[in-house]
Amino acid sequence: MRSTTLRSAVGTVLTVATAAVLLPAVPAAAAPRTGGVDQATAETFSRTADALLTQRTAALLDTRSGRIAPLPRKQVRLSAGLARSENAGVATLRARKQRLAALGEAYTAADTKVTVDGTRLTGRRATVEVTESTTLTYKKIRGDEPGTTGFKARHELDFTAVPGGTWELTGIRSKDDGPGAINAPALRAAAVADDGNTMPSAPSASTSRPLRAAPRKQLTGGYDYAAMAAYTEKYWRNYNPEYRKFNADGGDCTNFLSQALKAGGWKPEGGATSDYRKWWYDAGGQSDSWLGVNEWSWYALNSKRVTSLSNVYQMDIGDVMQMDFDGDGSKDHSMMTTYRSSYGVPYLTYHSTNTYRKSVASIIASYPDAVYYAYRTSRPPRRPYNRPTPPSRPGGGRGSLAPPPPRPGDVICGTRGMMGSMMPL
Repeated sequence: MRSTTLRSAVGTVLTVATAAVLLPAVPAAAAPRTGGVDQATAETFSRTADALLTQRTAALLDTRSGRIAPLPRKQVRLSAGLARSENAGVATLRARKQRLAALGEAYTAADTKVTVDGTRLTGRRATVEVTESTTLTYKKIRGDEPGTTGFKARHELDFTAVPGGTWELTGIRSKDDGPGAINAPALRAAAVADDGNTMPSAPSASTSRPLRAAPRKQLTGGYDYAAMAAYTEKYWRNYNPEYRKFNADGGDCTNFLSQALKAGGWKPEGGATSDYRKWWYDAGGQSDSWLGVNEWSWYALNSKRVTSLSNVYQMDIGDVMQMDFDGDGSKDHSMMTTYRSSYGVPYLTYHSTNTYRKSVASIIASYPDAVYYAYRTSRPPRRPYNRPTPPSRPGGGRGSLAPPPPRPGDVICGTRGMMGSMMPL
């Protein structure tokens, strides 16, 4: 099926009613019962996603004017339950905008592109996968903010054919792990049992704004922090083909972080895959500390390659932030600082959800109850690299080029193991 792409520039808040008679629809009865859909139906689904996602983004904008993509007039309606959910979600986004304003941040414009990646038809039900690419323009409040922030987010939508030849949208959900995009409505975190972790523990970092911005650190210690940031900003959206990606295995955030640290001078340390004191990647696999959120923290602290910071606003280019979404003591997400304003605000870039220069203020505003950890990457490595023996567990046998899969219980990025529950979006 040919991809369908729509682009919208958002300037005002749209409204979603229980029966939204706003969007185009091919008669649902004409759709095939199995397989794909025709181009007109794909465009209907794309425009439906575009309307919901741009409405969410509009709730964050610090403006009441601006160009809005014209809405077609053929019918696609929202189910009553989804309409209530979206209205409640937009309300949480307006509250987030107020929290951002209190932290000195706002957005003046947004540009969104929606691409239909695939559809599945089963009887009169359609499941549609789309990718949202959104760029937000920072308001120049202090004058030293970066120009824009952006993200790519994957969503899955559920449609049902209803009498009268229209479609009813009954659900929309994120397909990404890690923290949700800035326009993702707030959701309740899932409770996760304590796993009894006794490994090296990083102290949590304060998220209160310091009265005075911390001075920029001296770039010493043998690392190239600019190279770390440049790598991260080069591959945040288009992945480096020289590395495996782990989006389908719990998220790619720490894998991506490790790549950037290596680009900036971190030298691999060979050893057993499960030894958190080792950190490496090769054609046959990778250490758990290269890929796992908690394992990376244990390795980085034990190797003295990082020191913990007491406040997230102390981070500078090349420094790392991790998050524990639900406060259960197990870290869930990793990201790198790639820009810092002269006013002292760090901006993070990361995978899962793929995001460019998102301010620490907007992350805190989206996840006020999360636990945060900040690390300064300022110490030289202890030992030279020794090439590891390829791992021998299933999926990565001795001499095999196939990487071993993550194991149940591993926290890769945003999920608790391959069989665990999803972290909040």
